[in-house]
Amino acid sequence: MKSSGIGGQAVIEGIMMRNGENYAVAVRKPDHTIEVKKETYKGIASKCRIFRLPFIRGIFNFIDSMVLGMSTLTYAASFYEEEEEEPSKFEKKLIALFGDNLEKIIMGITVAVSIALAIGIFMVLPVFLVGLIKPIIGNGWFAGLLEGIVRLLIFIGYVTLISRMEDIRRVYMYHGAEHKCINCIEHGLELTVDNVEKSSKQHKRCGTSFMLFVMLISILLFMVIRVDNLWLRMLSRVILVPVIAGISYEVLRLAGNSDNKIINLLSRPGLWLQNLTTKEPDRSMIQVAICAVEAVFDWKTYLNSEWGNNKND
Repeated sequence: MKSSGIGGQAVIEGIMMRNGENYAVAVRKPDHTIEVKKETYKGIASKCRIFRLPFIRGIFNFIDSMVLGMSTLTYAASFYEEEEEEPSKFEKKLIALFGDNLEKIIMGITVAVSIALAIGIFMVLPVFLVGLIKPIIGNGWFAGLLEGIVRLLIFIGYVTLISRMEDIRRVYMYHGAEHKCINCIEHGLELTVDNVEKSSKQHKRCGTSFMLFVMLISILLFMVIRVDNLWLRMLSRVILVPVIAGISYEVLRLAGNSDNKIINLLSRPGLWLQNLTTKEPDRSMIQVAICAVEAVFDWKTYLNSEWGNNKND
């Protein structure tokens, strides 16, 4: 494997693929044609050199991914929305007040609420649950370990539960198509439907692996950091989220750019977990993913420069 540096995410009936500051969204519309939109997104991380330093860049890249992800999901969903109703009086007031900035404000609020909910469910809730039996288990390293196990079980349970929803299952199939396209290129194969189809749907740079690293690193960190007061303990979990995210990003980045045997071993749990968040796509989904890749990435030049000549099997 040779890293290409490209990445993306699944959206409603489509794929977003990003290469540096350029990204493209390819969506299979209700009439079965493929719509491709290419844009540029610089994000917070590009505004200051400090934001690009190791262990700091992960925090801002995560926020940028959330903002861009929400934006592209909204764009893809717009093809499947029913005919819009007349705006309410409240909506008209908001439009008059904020004008063209309304969409950005709504997106910012959505991202903030999403992050708050994620921290509440995956970071604060386990502390509260384990706190109920603290008089029995005490405040030693075992309490931190148990808290981490509860956090991990909540995360796996959440992923498993939503994977049973039909709409989410289709998104997971597109997620698989995204991974298979990247793996196809990074293993020196021409980007064709046949080659993509036989490539792996698991990838070490996946956001699912990132979330698992967050869970595992939090276990190690909170086994060492012990706070007696329940509310201060909850607060410490919230405050340390950026630290955990920064460390997890660097581990994921290392894993995605290395074929070291030890790194591959550490990446394996994340790849196993991806069996829940990726499904085998059909050929029509692969076609959409290829369109997204080709809009932002010259894979032919990449294959020639990295592999010398194209492989066909």
